[in-house]
Amino acid sequence: MFGYVRIRKPELKVKDYEVYHGFYCGLCRVLRQRYGFLGSLTLTYDMTFLVLLLSSVYDLSSQNKTERCAVHPTKKKLRIYNEVTEYAADMNILLSYYHLKDDKDDTSSKKAWLGMKLYQRNFEKARKKYGIQEEKIASVLCRLSKLEREGEQDIFKLADCFGELMAVLFDYRQDAFSEYLKEFGYYLGRFIYIMDAYDDLLEDSKNGCFNPFLKAAEQEGFEKRVQEMLLDEIAAAGNVFQKLPCLEYADILGNILYAGVWNRYDQIQAEKCKEIQEGKKQ
Repeated sequence: MFGYVRIRKPELKVKDYEVYHGFYCGLCRVLRQRYGFLGSLTLTYDMTFLVLLLSSVYDLSSQNKTERCAVHPTKKKLRIYNEVTEYAADMNILLSYYHLKDDKDDTSSKKAWLGMKLYQRNFEKARKKYGIQEEKIASVLCRLSKLEREGEQDIFKLADCFGELMAVLFDYRQDAFSEYLKEFGYYLGRFIYIMDAYDDLLEDSKNGCFNPFLKAAEQEGFEKRVQEMLLDEIAAAGNVFQKLPCLEYADILGNILYAGVWNRYDQIQAEKCKEIQEGKKQ
């Protein structure tokens, strides 16, 4: 489900890329410190965006360190982290555990079952610290799973669930910024769910798996409707983003929100164009 909220590197300044990658490496470091090697395996670009946005909203001071790591042992890398990095690491563990649980429940996957066992201790540690968030995440994902098992075809009902989940993640301090942060997370979450369903459509169709777009994809004008859905959600997120006091890292956040989130969509369109061209040649 995650993996869509990332930078568009060619359009990002070198200095901004170094900062972005510094936060990414910082999150990796904190995941490894708090949850060991298994923790660092859950690292995502999406949580890096969460760290950047909340760091900007709350104007947090960060620690900058240049260190070597197991992945890059020969060259030191910049690592940037602060209090939000720890929060994002804990949320990442909760989400990773429930992702494995969802796979186990849906497909009886032994690999997912083993993953749950491996992450159980880390999950309990994160849940103990953020019990309220964990309960909300579990409730929303349970409702989403139920709708998917029932074969719900209304993409917006399903996307609402994921929007609510993201709203929980972005509501870091439950303070004066909560309303905007939750609204932003809600629209971004809806965008992610719709994009993921669109991205998985072909594979789900081949494998006989649930996808809310399976029937809609057969109708005329499907591609245009999906594009409009995605544009509406990210535009709504962008409108809320403009209301947040994001000065620090504004260029990086803008790059992600207005360009990077479309990376996979553009790739899908390029692949479809290539298939059409190859079909014409044959």
